[in-house]
Amino acid sequence: MTAAYACPVRIAVLDDYQGVALTSADWSPVTAHPTGPCAVDVFRDHVSQPDVLVARLEPYDAVVVMRERTPLTREVLGRLPHLRLVVTTGRRNPSIDTAAAAEAGITVCGTESLATAPAELTWALVLGLSRHVVLEAEAMRTGGWQTTVGRDLAGHTLGLLGLGRIGSQVAAVGRAFGMHVVAWSRSLTPERAEAAGARSVPFDELLSSSDVVSVHLPLADGTRGLLGERELSLMRPDALLVNTSRGPIVDEAALLAALERGHLGGVGLDVFDEEPLPADHPLRTAPRTLLTPHLGYVTRDVYATFFAGVVEDVTAYLDGVPIRLL
Repeated sequence: MTAAYACPVRIAVLDDYQGVALTSADWSPVTAHPTGPCAVDVFRDHVSQPDVLVARLEPYDAVVVMRERTPLTREVLGRLPHLRLVVTTGRRNPSIDTAAAAEAGITVCGTESLATAPAELTWALVLGLSRHVVLEAEAMRTGGWQTTVGRDLAGHTLGLLGLGRIGSQVAAVGRAFGMHVVAWSRSLTPERAEAAGARSVPFDELLSSSDVVSVHLPLADGTRGLLGERELSLMRPDALLVNTSRGPIVDEAALLAALERGHLGGVGLDVFDEEPLPADHPLRTAPRTLLTPHLGYVTRDVYATFFAGVVEDVTAYLDGVPIRLL
């Protein structure tokens, strides 16, 4: 139970790249709260420098963060004396130092999410790579016709690193395409894999036997750099690699080296070590890649779920009623 907060309060919504936060949900329970209207300021740009971020957030009582776009570290949180509430979209956010927040008396909570959207984007990348959709579409605009030969999915092997909420949905689509589905994670049991329509295999076997490898693991100490030089070299020379989870799970330097030497048939990435990806980053011009700007959860239904949850959490905090803690 939180204590009711005296209104009005100032709320900052960070990293609203498309400018849709306030139209994705009804914010009137916050902006017209009975104890006084709350001011909601939306920031569409991304700030990464701690000093600049602190200067921006210093006046605010509450901050809404979009997933892990802006980390709230101990250094940042310790310099925000007015901050009392942080709401993140999604159920978890490892980029928020929750221990530091608790020490400072800052409540941190999250919202519901949808696993369908990132699973759908995963298949957009797999299909885009396997059928050279971007290359053929560009060729059509310049008068070309059938410039590549695509690859089949049916009868081939889909390897899933992670078989949770998202990975299980990706597995279901793979089976619908007629693919053989294998999976690995450190906690995966044969029974859980079978229940999701997959076969549990050792890590190295998955890499060496799969025609398509898709990453669906959370970023943690045990998964950071999981796919490095050794692991990428185990993959088939023409295999496809797709990552819609978190960038640092795949070692970027090792991936770039593999692509430059002609290893891997294609790589689809929606996530990167640094986001937004710098304009001069070598991945932007790397061969055989299909890149999207972290669109996995950027859909109407997901945003409606996110921001309706934000409004619910903020209103509950203002009312002093229990909320979902992170």
